[in-house]
Amino acid sequence: MNNANSPHSPFSKAYERGYGHHMNTVIYHLARQSGWQAALQTGIYEGTAEDRADGYLHFSTARQVIESARKHRAGETDIVLLTVDAAVLGPALMWEPARGGDLFPHLYGSLDVSDVSAATALALAADGQHIFPPLDDCS
Repeated sequence: MNNANSPHSPFSKAYERGYGHHMNTVIYHLARQSGWQAALQTGIYEGTAEDRADGYLHFSTARQVIESARKHRAGETDIVLLTVDAAVLGPALMWEPARGGDLFPHLYGSLDVSDVSAATALALAADGQHIFPPLDDCS
């Protein structure tokens, strides 16, 4: 019998990669305004140039996204914070070790704009860091 507890089940691999543990997590993506506007026209968001080069869309949890913005988007004036419920993305969302061994959500595929619960333009503070709205930390 091939059930989710079997080591041969496709679900066991998802759980090994952290998928099951993060089912109720709200995750965030740092999009550029031009890419998000294009997605609103087509209904599909394909990610940033960096995402496309890596083969997946980079997401972060609430406790990771501010550091991700500081490290990868500091000073950029066209950033839109996309908010997504991880559960709607299904098995295309993988939780993989990245910075410091922390598990980060990576979406292997496109993002349907209807899966985005909020898109918030991020203002910059005087120090070039982004000003974030309150974040939903269900991780």
